[in-house]
Amino acid sequence: MLLGGFLFSCMSLGIKYLGQELDSFQIGFLRAFFGLLAVLPFVFRRGLGSLQTRVFKMHLGRSLIGITGMLCMFYAITHMPLADAVALTFTRPLFLIVLAVLFLGEIVRWRRWLATLVGFAGVLVMVQSNAEVGLASAVALFGAFMVALVSVFLKKLSKTEAPTTIMFYFGVIGSLVAFVPASQVWVTPTWEQLAILAVAASVGSGANFCIIRSLSVAEATAVTPFDYMRLVFSGVLGFLIFQEVPTGWMLLGASIIVGSSLYIVRREARLRKTEKPNGLNDT
Repeated sequence: MLLGGFLFSCMSLGIKYLGQELDSFQIGFLRAFFGLLAVLPFVFRRGLGSLQTRVFKMHLGRSLIGITGMLCMFYAITHMPLADAVALTFTRPLFLIVLAVLFLGEIVRWRRWLATLVGFAGVLVMVQSNAEVGLASAVALFGAFMVALVSVFLKKLSKTEAPTTIMFYFGVIGSLVAFVPASQVWVTPTWEQLAILAVAASVGSGANFCIIRSLSVAEATAVTPFDYMRLVFSGVLGFLIFQEVPTGWMLLGASIIVGSSLYIVRREARLRKTEKPNGLNDT
């Protein structure tokens, strides 16, 4: 999990570096396209028949929401201090609480609602301290909401669809959708920029592998807290490469977000162990 967090931070660093000369729409398109190229060998290995699906509309919805979230996060990374943008991505568990109630029919009682409200209070602390990047903060929060919504789609899709199938449809649909705005701001990338993006995409895939591996060999409650080291990694890299110094308000807001999210994660794990026969959670 620590290695995965570090690799994700390096990927974000590459995206931010490219964002100095390329528009975030173009970066998002190239990231989705390279991701599609990376998954094609696995698709061919399993056979084109593996792409058959009865839930194409769900793939379409997941892909549209996913590429929107990606473009929003790339915009935030390229227009905000790196650590600030990463901190706002940790609001996903807070949004998931609301989405789980609306779309998954989960029962959430006062403790988790209180933790959610505390987490969003941390967001307000961060945003008010960065008025000059207010739009970027809003875009980052919307992107976190989109990514949380993707989790709902993935929970449903994973019941019948293989990971390579999900990734393939996202690569195709995401690339087509992102190409539209990217074509309006297109700047022919240099070989150096393409190389950096290719490395960033590979590093991102490696980060996903590390995190999936960590969750497969240990309980989520044991390893998830280490994912928050991304804040430290991003802060250090942002300082070393871009001379970004986190403010006291940013650190306070991030601490509140992380604390409330960790409480939600541990609370849900405890409830799963003591789940009642009728499936209701005493939350």
